[in-house]
Amino acid sequence: MKDQSVILRLALPVPLMRFFDYLPPQDIDCKCLIPGIRILVPFQSRLLTGILISVENKSDVPNQKLKCALEILDDQPIFPGDVYKLCHWAAEYYHYSLGEVLSAAMPALLRKGKSAVLKKKISDETGFGDAALLLNADQQKAVNEIVAAKNIFRVFLLNGVTGSGKTEVYLQSMTEILQATRQILILVPEISLTPQTIERFRLRFRETIVALHSSLSDRERLDAWLLAKSGEAKIVIGTRSAIFTPFANLGLIIVDEEHDSSFKQQDRFRYHARDLAIMRANMNQIPVVLGSATPSLESLLNVKRERYALLELPLRAGNAELPQYHLLDLRSLPVEEGLSAELINIMKRHLGNNNQVMLFLNRRGFSPVLYCTQCAWMAECKRCDARMVYHKSPPRLQCHHCDAHSRLPEKCPECHEKSLQPVGLGTERLEQTLMKIFPDVPLIRVDRDSTRKKGEMQNLLDQIAAQPKAILLGTQMLAKGHHFPNVTLVGVIDADSGLFSADFRAAEQMGQLLMQVSGRAGRAEKKGMVAIQTRHPDHPLLQTLINEGYQAYAENLLNERKQSVLPPFSYFAVFRAESYTEEKVNQFLVMVKEMLPASMDSLTVLGPVAAVISRKKGFHCQHLLVKTNKRSVLQDSLKNILQQLESLAASHSVKWVLDVDPIEV
Repeated sequence: MKDQSVILRLALPVPLMRFFDYLPPQDIDCKCLIPGIRILVPFQSRLLTGILISVENKSDVPNQKLKCALEILDDQPIFPGDVYKLCHWAAEYYHYSLGEVLSAAMPALLRKGKSAVLKKKISDETGFGDAALLLNADQQKAVNEIVAAKNIFRVFLLNGVTGSGKTEVYLQSMTEILQATRQILILVPEISLTPQTIERFRLRFRETIVALHSSLSDRERLDAWLLAKSGEAKIVIGTRSAIFTPFANLGLIIVDEEHDSSFKQQDRFRYHARDLAIMRANMNQIPVVLGSATPSLESLLNVKRERYALLELPLRAGNAELPQYHLLDLRSLPVEEGLSAELINIMKRHLGNNNQVMLFLNRRGFSPVLYCTQCAWMAECKRCDARMVYHKSPPRLQCHHCDAHSRLPEKCPECHEKSLQPVGLGTERLEQTLMKIFPDVPLIRVDRDSTRKKGEMQNLLDQIAAQPKAILLGTQMLAKGHHFPNVTLVGVIDADSGLFSADFRAAEQMGQLLMQVSGRAGRAEKKGMVAIQTRHPDHPLLQTLINEGYQAYAENLLNERKQSVLPPFSYFAVFRAESYTEEKVNQFLVMVKEMLPASMDSLTVLGPVAAVISRKKGFHCQHLLVKTNKRSVLQDSLKNILQQLESLAASHSVKWVLDVDPIEV
């Protein structure tokens, strides 16, 4: 018989900051109602997979109005205690419902109610046990400090120049942790890093290694997740969502390229995987290593405040030297399709010596604008305040914001003349130009368009490894973390985009990207060179970066941020709202602004203002920025108004999201 006094209190994946009560299914044994299990329930007109929070004996809702749960999906809690605790902390800090956070932490098949049972063993994932490399003094010191902290919580910032052997420090630190039969989580920022990273780790360790990233099928992700949960997988390498992976005995977390903005989730539940990694390490009393050649200003400030321990690798591994920089002033040089004559000559010299040249252009497609030379018409997206990008292969116009596609018009839709011209430079156009100038040199383009199919990225990396002489052309996918020993020249096609941006983080991100790109040159015995094309060669930020290095550059930026009271010396949250009607979104954010406690001296509310792309996917987008000098003030202010906002947004036909510690402002 069903016990009417048993009430199931569930967290559901809906954006409502409360729990939901249900009656148990018919003829259920109440002993199987363990907090943490998944339960399938009806919700409005759909079925949802919720997490049982508690079993109660009464509800605020009369029993006759309560719906019955449909199915108990687990016999044990789906998350271990530390993941549940992490989700609870994240829900409170980022101000999302616990149900949304728990749902985001689960693989897709578990969200859909599938059983948490391993379908296949991954038998070919064990490594070979290659010998460790000899460490230099700085590397050895770093390994010693990490290993000495293996049973306590400590945050290490491993700040090593590009090519300094950070990965070898990870590998030798991991050896000690694995010998203690503990597991290791390695977070990497890009899917493109994962095959190369896994291969490096497989060559070293005989342990079971699994990957977690969005290129895997749902089944592959669930199997990897379950192998980690059971303790069979000793090493997990994944992108940001892997921070929620359950482990039987977690002993170390490594966040590689910790500065990378892709660790911040930019839609739905907006969390920062690096920050959650630190919190999870704290909960487990284990060390966490943040590695980067270009650390974030937040991490550098935490070193100054003695919250993080600094481990430095100032020298490149082996006999490799740091590259030399060469600024090419585009104001005084002849330029053909984005390439100055001087850069072409330098390329010819390096290719003539049977080396590889890497060119960096952070803009995919053929050209960013399709333009009519007769009437000045430009191809624009019908759903966004943005221009359509011209892609040549296959021929199309594409919006890079909403992914809308359209056929190429044969003539101008406005004046009907056949006078359409591509304007501006993308990787496809530069590829076409390079093929004309260097017809006999293999050319390998790496961007999102050339790596869409599964396995395509690895295929391109294999081509790069097989060609001693080649031109590598790509976006930031090519710039991050890869080891290309034959590259002796890196050419930056346009270094100016980050120098004059409205986003206060743009200069930091530009410096990091330039250093990361430059770091691909001269990583082995061959000497490297970086040629940077710019129209502002005397810009103080650029001069500091290439003459004094990233440390001095970051120090200058920290001083600027301190004077301007910008993060990390203050704390931001952004309300991002959108509606089909511009007036409604504005009214909603004005109401939010009025609800925030303006009387607080340390709280500033700016806006609402239109987003940089003010209309996206047909929605009008506006932002409201909340700024304070104290994190606790920000948290309390947000908590006080969020309950009221649930009903307010519904009545205004407005979608909104709160972004705490935003990357894009």
